[in-house]
Amino acid sequence: MGSSYTIQYVRPVEGPSVTQVQQEVDAILADIDQQFSTYRGDSIVARFNRLPAGSCQAMPADVLKLVRLGDTLWRESGGAFDLSVEPLLNLWGFGPQAREEKIPDPQRLREARQRVGQGHLRIDGEQLCKDIALELDFNSIAAGYSVDRIAGRLQEMGIDNVLVEVTGELKAVGHKPDGSAWRVAVELPREDRQIAQQVLSIDGLGVSTSGDYRNYFEENGRRFSHTFDARLGRPVAHSLAAVTVFDPSTLVADGYSTLLLILGPEEGWEFAVAQDLAAVFVVRADTGFVARVTPAFERIVGVIEMPDTVAGEN
Repeated sequence: MGSSYTIQYVRPVEGPSVTQVQQEVDAILADIDQQFSTYRGDSIVARFNRLPAGSCQAMPADVLKLVRLGDTLWRESGGAFDLSVEPLLNLWGFGPQAREEKIPDPQRLREARQRVGQGHLRIDGEQLCKDIALELDFNSIAAGYSVDRIAGRLQEMGIDNVLVEVTGELKAVGHKPDGSAWRVAVELPREDRQIAQQVLSIDGLGVSTSGDYRNYFEENGRRFSHTFDARLGRPVAHSLAAVTVFDPSTLVADGYSTLLLILGPEEGWEFAVAQDLAAVFVVRADTGFVARVTPAFERIVGVIEMPDTVAGEN
């Protein structure tokens, strides 16, 4: 995934060795990479992406599970969230086949948009089929899925107290050696350094943050991030800098944090409240960043002192 991971856990008496845990974690990550990577030509998804329109390919259960979640997010967002945005990512300079980050030529953008549309994807038994020559990209949910698989496997090994983090998505279960809860930080959207906006104690929840402040380029004074609205065929352009979602499933949290970031500060907020999502919205304002939490966040995570305005560059 081009990033890092961290596993912290309380080793039970006569529990697995550090080496055994490391081997299990690495095996899971290698398996997910083999299935979902768009940066290696031999992955299952890469082979599917090379198929022409009207093709089908047998898929493992893991891939079909994520496709089904993607279908749900696609329908709920009115097509804004779309797993088939790979041609757009490449065209704008964010994908594995990208050449440079720049605003694309209108004609090339029209051509790329003709190859995007999750409605042209369908599951037929154990096969995945496409009606057009679309290309899938699971980067919006694969990390969250990795966290869930790792946490689940470690619990099967008898490790009941663990904090799993993969590329920034994480899940906390149980407690630390001293009996206190695991503590995680909601990060302030700063591209220059990491600053904790709020530190929370959680147990049994996955946490995912999506933002526009790390992977982006600027042209003519405008910021273009790697988060795309498939309805428009371009990166999102609004004041929502970051959104963090809490859910028992890190996979679900990962998907919804991306969906909310795409929808933006108003439409995303209304969606989160209607869907009863536990989320923190951080919006750019003239004075810095303004944070807002949903009712579900206060109920599930707890009522916290979230500052109305957080000083910082925007």
